Amino acid sequence: MKGFIYILKSDLGVYYVGSTSDIDRRLRQHKSGTTRTTRNKNIQNLVFLQEYNFLSQARKIEKKIKNLKRKDYIERIIADGYIKVKA
Repeated sequence: MKGFIYILKSDLGVYYVGSTSDIDRRLRQHKSGTTRTTRNKNIQNLVFLQEYNFLSQARKIEKKIKNLKRKDYIERIIADGYIKVKA
């Protein structure tokens, strides 16, 4: 099953990194407020999307990015247009 890593950005400059197998469904969930992690943060702007052959790859890379907890690294991913981290 294919997987995606996505980055959302709020109007206040807060980023959210996530992964999913169904990007359209997941974005609808974020926009409707049914996602617990972004419900109160107004994070709705998709600023980055990268596809992987397997959801498991996307999940591993998502975890690595979240463990870094660095806004500058996330902004570099967005500027470069791809993720350099390996699963």
